[in-house]
Amino acid sequence: MLIDTHCHLGDAAFDADRDVAVEAMRTAGVARAVVIESTLAKAAGTLDWVAQHAGLVLATGCHPHDASRWSPGTAAAVQGLWSEPLVRAAGEMGLDYHYDHSPREVQQRAFDEQAGLAVEAGLPLVIHAREADDDVVAILRGHPDATVILHSFSSGPVLRDAGLDAGWYFSFSGMVTFRSWSEGDTVRAVPADRLLVETDSPYLAPVPHRGRRNEPAYVREVAHGVAALRAEPVEQVIAFTGANAIRLFWPTDPEPVPEQ
Repeated sequence: MLIDTHCHLGDAAFDADRDVAVEAMRTAGVARAVVIESTLAKAAGTLDWVAQHAGLVLATGCHPHDASRWSPGTAAAVQGLWSEPLVRAAGEMGLDYHYDHSPREVQQRAFDEQAGLAVEAGLPLVIHAREADDDVVAILRGHPDATVILHSFSSGPVLRDAGLDAGWYFSFSGMVTFRSWSEGDTVRAVPADRLLVETDSPYLAPVPHRGRRNEPAYVREVAHGVAALRAEPVEQVIAFTGANAIRLFWPTDPEPVPEQ
């Protein structure tokens, strides 16, 4: 089953044709998708929209760019969203030292507190890590019971080795189709039962769609990229990444989504 485990369909880039993007996804044979909404002010509205489309579920949380807004009130609001049946993951959360939109110590505190709350809620953590691998690893090791998904993985050996040792999930995006991609060894090293595919749409459109808005329909190209790097049949990659996604996000409703 082909599943996009990370797409931002609530993004303004889809305002004109959000429903059309879902139709295109289905036409392309993409059975399900996890919609990420990290703008907390929009999360309730995005959840309402997700509820109108079979096969979609939501992940939400406080993005590291917005860590300065983390507060007891924000934590309570996030916990309220996490109690909704269609919210199946927490995040994306983590650390971003490339843009540093929030001070690093503020990012660290928000990430650590949010991770603890997500573990209490029984939700997997969708992790954003950019130029912050050592601190991401240190914080996640403080939550050994967390189910961790390293979103759009492109990090180096520190995070890779920690993730492999801990049994975390690695999610790969359209970057695996880029000529500049340098993490082929990681794609090959991840066990089949810990590998996911995503688009991160509207960003990171895979070849041959580079330069265009990315969308969930293009996750098949990501699966092809992973298959090429692992020297495995693409049907096999689609099967095991789909099974992993079902186990994480649809554990109680694994059957195929009926056509709408």
